[in-house]
Amino acid sequence: MPGKARGKVTISVEECKGCGLCVESCPPKCLQLAPELSAYGVHPARYSGHDCTGCGICFYCCPEPGAIKVYRQIAPLKPAVPQGGEHAPAL
Repeated sequence: MPGKARGKVTISVEECKGCGLCVESCPPKCLQLAPELSAYGVHPARYSGHDCTGCGICFYCCPEPGAIKVYRQIAPLKPAVPQGGEHAPAL
């Protein structure tokens, strides 16, 4: 599901257990287990740096509170509706 990234994920290596639940549940598959071991002897999850949709599924399935943070891009503002005497043109 590649596309323009609409979010970003940060993962705390100190909190991650390396269980892989976030990797398996990520719809765009932008998370992976790192090949190197952390100080705790596990392969922590890491963000690939692209394709995140900001859905937050990884955050909700993670058993470690505080291990994953998801940041979503703010949607562009819609143009303001004209106030007062301006109306749509008559047909």
